[in-house]
Amino acid sequence: MRVDSWRVSPLIYLALVLALVATWRVTCVIPAAAQAKTKVNPQDGLTYVFVPPGTFQMGCSPGDSECGDEEKPPHSVTITNGFWIGQTPVTQEAFKKVVGTNPTNFDIDVSGPLGARSRFPVEGTSWDDAEAYCEAVNMRLPTEAEWEYAARGGSSAPTYGPLDQIAWYSANSSGAAHEVGQKRANGFGLYDMLGNVWEWVADWYGGYSGVSASDPKGATHGQQRVLRGGSWSYDASFVRVSFRLWDDPEGPRRERPSPAFGFRCAGN
Repeated sequence: MRVDSWRVSPLIYLALVLALVATWRVTCVIPAAAQAKTKVNPQDGLTYVFVPPGTFQMGCSPGDSECGDEEKPPHSVTITNGFWIGQTPVTQEAFKKVVGTNPTNFDIDVSGPLGARSRFPVEGTSWDDAEAYCEAVNMRLPTEAEWEYAARGGSSAPTYGPLDQIAWYSANSSGAAHEVGQKRANGFGLYDMLGNVWEWVADWYGGYSGVSASDPKGATHGQQRVLRGGSWSYDASFVRVSFRLWDDPEGPRRERPSPAFGFRCAGN
């Protein structure tokens, strides 16, 4: 009887351990978006996610061999106050609701019903367009530091997951943007922080000083504004959380801004 009891007890113990592990795994795979604190902005009908304060390394990610000079030197940044940011890029539906027009460059009737493209990100926006929209919905553009902190979602890696699972980029987009929120969210419950469309941020473009900072707002003046995140038309080397692009804010010396330029709003 003692021998049998000794043999059974480890089996029962193992069963309990396996049950606990299974419970832990279920808890850990709950989507980040389901855990996020969210609210709907009545002005544009979009969902916004609360990002808590914290400290992170801004700029070139550890071990990232793709970094250019504009991403260096990496430096410590503290976001002292939590903020709200769009769970997705601003959609064509929301932009048309607020502004009354749809600037997308793709070959659809932008003056008529949006139809199947209503949940696609708005594209072809200048920085001025983005700023005006955010102000109209009682928000603002995120600072570059806020954007990167939000994009990382608690990760220090160059991307917050395997690229094909989290982003639309040149290798999987079939040459066009896609409906927002179709790829995996990051650790803060945010979608499309990488890929789909470039996103304007508030800052003027300038080099990094490498000095630790709290709530930095970038250069005090300049000629070009920063865009982040990569897009459907760019390859993997550009679709990284630290990569920086810049362009003229009013929609440069060409007829229209790039079809890959979009944005999301933020606020406190």
